[in-house]
Order: sequence, then structure tokens, then C-alpha cells
Amino acid sequence: MVDPGSYPIPPDEPERLVALQSYAVMGTEAEPGFDAIVGLARRSFGVPMAMVSFVAADRQFFKARAGLSACGSSRAGSFCTHTILSRDVLVVPDATLDDRFRHSPLVTGPPYARFYAGAPLVSPEGHVIGALCIQDTVARHDMTQADCLALADLADMVMERLEARRLALAEADGRKRFDAVAGLSVDAIICADGANTILSWNGAAERMFGYTATEAIGRSLSIIVPPAMRAMHEAGIRRVASGGAHKLVGSLVRVPACRRDGTEFPIELSLSHWTEAGQHRFGAIARDITERVAVEEQLQRAADFDNLTGLANRASLFRQLADRSASGRSVDLLMLDLDGFKDVNDSLGHAAGDAVLKAVATRIAAMAGPDRLVCRLGGDEFVVVAEKTGDLMASLEFGRRVIADIERPIEIGDRSVYIGASAGLATTTGAEWAAEALLADADLALYRAKQDGRSRVRLFTQELRPVAQSRASISSGLRQAWERGEFELYYQPQVRLSDAAIVGAEALIRWNHPQQGVVAPGAFLCTLEQSLLAIPVSEWILGEACRQAAEWRRACPGFRIGVNLFAVQFKTGDLLDVVGLALDRSGLAPEGLELEITENTILGNEARITSVLDGLRSMGVGIAFDDYGTGYASLTMLKDFPVSRLKIDRSFVSGPGCGARDVAIVDAISRLAATFDLEVIAEGIETAEQHALMRPFCAEGQGYLFGKPMPADAFTAALAAGDAGKRRVA
Repeated sequence: MVDPGSYPIPPDEPERLVALQSYAVMGTEAEPGFDAIVGLARRSFGVPMAMVSFVAADRQFFKARAGLSACGSSRAGSFCTHTILSRDVLVVPDATLDDRFRHSPLVTGPPYARFYAGAPLVSPEGHVIGALCIQDTVARHDMTQADCLALADLADMVMERLEARRLALAEADGRKRFDAVAGLSVDAIICADGANTILSWNGAAERMFGYTATEAIGRSLSIIVPPAMRAMHEAGIRRVASGGAHKLVGSLVRVPACRRDGTEFPIELSLSHWTEAGQHRFGAIARDITERVAVEEQLQRAADFDNLTGLANRASLFRQLADRSASGRSVDLLMLDLDGFKDVNDSLGHAAGDAVLKAVATRIAAMAGPDRLVCRLGGDEFVVVAEKTGDLMASLEFGRRVIADIERPIEIGDRSVYIGASAGLATTTGAEWAAEALLADADLALYRAKQDGRSRVRLFTQELRPVAQSRASISSGLRQAWERGEFELYYQPQVRLSDAAIVGAEALIRWNHPQQGVVAPGAFLCTLEQSLLAIPVSEWILGEACRQAAEWRRACPGFRIGVNLFAVQFKTGDLLDVVGLALDRSGLAPEGLELEITENTILGNEARITSVLDGLRSMGVGIAFDDYGTGYASLTMLKDFPVSRLKIDRSFVSGPGCGARDVAIVDAISRLAATFDLEVIAEGIETAEQHALMRPFCAEGQGYLFGKPMPADAFTAALAAGDAGKRRVA
């Protein structure tokens, strides 16, 4: 005997219960469609009872019933609990004779069922959620196979209605969620039907397109499509509505849109399509990407053009050269570098420097015309590329005319600024050429133009190759020289002009090359200052000079050492610490050190350098302006910067044609220095006559008359002689 309190469980019970829940039939009101099917079953089979039963976790519920007062029953002992175990119609001719049901409350009590037939209700996923069943209070043995098929057909009708009901509920629920999301979205969300008519229009769409919801709903969706694209848009809607595919559905695309005032703007569009109650629906989510497109265009322009001058930039130049090389087109390339630009930038400021660069760019572009590519390579370098004509003389003449145009005065505010330019011309040879090699050739020609006196054009020739090799050799040689300790300091005496007594020295770097001997700084100093060695070498110079000066100061009280600073030392941010450490380690008094700096270096970054110079002066270290009188802003410097001494440039002392005008300049400088309580030293004194000429204006002097730069041991001997300087003058 089967326990009436127990019942079998289908193997897919968890999934089955989830499927049942998706139909939302429990506890809902009666629905005429289901009642009609139940009535039809009752009449068709001549039974007193018929019902649509859903089997839940522990009970069965009747969605529709006829001839039965109960709304459900316990799952234990129910017929439908056994019906859901398979997809076949279950027939029980006489329940009183079936061990599964003979003790069921439904058999022993109301409704006193003896006959049962139930067809399973199977979801599209294959889960049996209940049954369409008929019952009678008397036993029946006349249920044929045809009757079972008829009952199964009625069960299929129930499932069709259940599916339609579920879809309708889902659509309604989806529409509620859609409306809620649309109302809060920052994107325009629009719904239209298959006739291209707008059905919904959220607040973001109102703001984006300029139409209120009242104005938009009911109108054609084409109102937001640019006029030139409306025919194509409407054809696409018709194609989808007739069963075709739409290329935009299901993808994120960028398309133009149209506002109410007729202005067009870019949007990012996501288009979807579905059917609702058998009708086509189109959903559009649109985002205004005007700002994004503007940024992208700006970034694209930045990738191809120089932000300051508007000319093509380096990257664009290389792309265009590569294209021309790939297509076998030969070119002439002119590389221009401005002469004197750094002085303008340093003395007048970066804003003036930028103005000069823009003016030069405009002039070059005007000279080049539309047939040549003009590029700013970087800094104050420009490149002009032209299709190769074979007429080198014409290309050289073009370069000269460009230089002449650059050298015309440039008006910056109330100032007239004058700069020059040098140029190198390189031309392709053969069908195959590389942009890098062509630029390298032009750079070598430019280097030769500067060596030859500037303001001129030089054509690249193969004879310039050794120059490039020499420059590369110097760069690699410097690294080896540093590692091998080949750098050493030479010292040039500084004397008191009244009696030629040595009072100090200027420390000067030399390269003691194992094969070439002592190399003068002019051959390597520029390369050194621009290399990664600049910082460690400059710190070594400072430390070694302080150490040596401390020894000499003990023998010659008041002795002072002058050390030239590299421009890069002001960019590290630790110059005060480096100087302080050099003084501490050497034991040199701060007043025994004088740091020499040029006008151009001090004006490179005024705010930063001023604070560093103030700190050095507070320590007691002297600050000397080297090559004074050759720059742009001498008077401004004396007023704004904490200098202690001026070094009059040798061009006013011993330069070619030095005469009365130079003496007048020296006189003016000495008077100016006195006004600012500054000391003055004259550089480049080579003769007794020049010594006599400088004595009235300068307290100290320096030059070959008193001694050339010499190694430390030779300088020690000269210092020990005491009157060496006097004997030279006598």
C-alpha cells in the first residue's frame, strides 16, 4: 500500500518550479480563455468535472475548474502529481482499484473521484508544470486512444494561451522598465513603430533634439534624420518591417543627426528591433558626441600638426616622406635652423620666442606656397620638402630667399627682433631612399652652413660624411674619457692689474686624449654639455676646483677660484646642495669660490635661477657674469639678479679692430658696475698696451699676458714665484 502522505518527485523539480513561476498563474484571477477550455473538455468527454491544474512545491492549484468547488488540494494523493512525471496522458479508470490513489482524500472524500484522465502541460523548455484533467465519480473504462489525443490537444491549447499570457506580461513589464530607465537616462531613448512613427520620447531626447515629447510623439522618426539621409533611413525601416535585415540593428554606430533648428551634429546610435503584440518596434538610444568628436579631431590634428605654428609636425613629415619614397617620388629637402633664437628666447621670454617662431613659420609657408610641404621639426628647426626638379641651383636659391625673408625684422610688441637662419639642402638619389638618411644628410649640410659663418645654404655632399663620423666619435669618446679619467683641469691666472699679482684663477676643463694629446674645450665642450655626462662631469669640476683652491688659498690668503657652470646644473634642483657639499669636502671658504654664468643661461628660467643665485650669495659664494656686454638685457640683469662681478668680454679688450669705441664701452661698463657696487675683471689681455688700457677701468684682468691655462702643478709653481705676473708685465 502506498502512503497517502507521500508523492513522487520529478528529476527536474527545481527547474520545473522555476518554469511554473515564470507564468505567474498562482493566486491570480479567473481568465475566460482557460474557463472556456475547461468547459469544452467537460462537454466533450461527458464528465462532471474538468480543471487546469498547476503542481507547485507542495500543493496543486486550479487555474480554471468546472464542477468542482475547491481551488486546489495537497500535492499528496493528487492525480496530477503523477501526471507530471511524464509527457503521456495519464488515465485512471477506477481509482478505488489503484494502489496509488485508493486511499487518497480525493477518492475517499469529496469529490469522491473514481475516474481520472490528465494531459500534461509542457513548457517550451520541456518542463511539465501541471495538467488539463477530467474526473468522474464513477469508474470508466471507455477512454480510447483517440480520446487521449483529443485531451492532449486541449492541453496544447492551454499552453498556447499560457505562452501568450507570459509574453504579454513580459512585454508589459519590459515596457514599465523601459519607461523607468528612459526617464532617468542621460541618453535620448526613442521608440518607433514599423510605420516610422514615434511612440515614446524621453526627456534627454527633448533636450538633445529640441522637440518636446508632445511635439515628437506621433510624428515621423525622420524628423531627427538629416534631409540627405531620410530616404535611405525610411527604406531601411520598410525593409525590416517586411522581414528583411537592417545593417544598423544590433550595432553601435556613429551617424549624423538633425536638431529642430536644422543644425546637424554627430551621435552614437544603438538601434534595436522587436515585435510587440505582433507589431514591429524600433528602439533607438542616441548619445550626443559633439564634444568627443571635437576632442578626437583636436588629438588627430595634434598628431599631424605642430600646435604652436600650425605647420606639419615631425610625425607627419616622416609619414609623408615614407609615402613619397614608397611611390618612387624623389624630393629635395631643405632643413633650416634659426640663428640667434636662443638669445631672443632667453632675453625677451618664451612668449616672445613663440611669437618669433609663429612669424617665421608664416614666412616660410608663404615662400613655399602650396606645392611644398613645410614642417616644424622641433625647437627652432624647420623643413621644406619639394618634388625633385633636378635644378639644384634653383633649390639653393630658394633656400637663400627663405633665409633673407626670415632675417627681416620681426615686430614683437614695440620691439623689432632680428634673427638669422642657416640651411642645409639634401636631395634623394636613386629610386630607393629613406627619410632618416635624407634628414641626416640635410643636418650635416646645415652643420657645415653654420661652420661657414651662418646665414647661408649648403648642399650635402659625400665629403661631409667624415664630419658626422667625427661628431659620433666625440660623443662615444667622451664616455670612454670619463670612465678612464682622461679629463683634467687647467687653471688660468687672474691678476690684480695694479701690480700683476695673482689673486685667483679660472678652472677650465681639458681632455688629455691618449693619442691626440690635450684637446681644447671647443672641440668637445658643446657635445659634453648636451650629453648625459653633463651632470657628473660638472660636479667633478666643481669638487676638484674647490679642493685645489683650498690648497692655494692656504698659501695665498684671499685666493679665489672661478668655475663655469653648465646650464643643465640649474635644471636638477640640487645645485645649492652640490656646491655646499663641494665646499664642505674641500674646506674652501665660500668667499674663495666664484661661479661664472653667461647671460643666456641665467635668463633661460628666470624664476628658478634667481632663487638658486640668491641662495648661493647667501652662502657667501661669488657670482660672475661671463662675456658681459654681448647679450640683450645687461641692464635688467644687474637690477634683478644677485651678481658680484662682471667679466668684460674679450671682444672689447683684444678683439679685431679694438679701438676707441671699445674703450668707451669698457668705461661705461665700469661706471655701471660701480653704481651697483660690483667688481670688474677684463678678459683677453694679451699685450702690455692692453694691460695699460684696462688699468683705469678694471681692478683685475685675465689673459695670455699673465699666463695661459696650465696644469695644477705649473700653476702652483707660478703662484709660489709670487712675482711671475709682474715679470711678464715689466
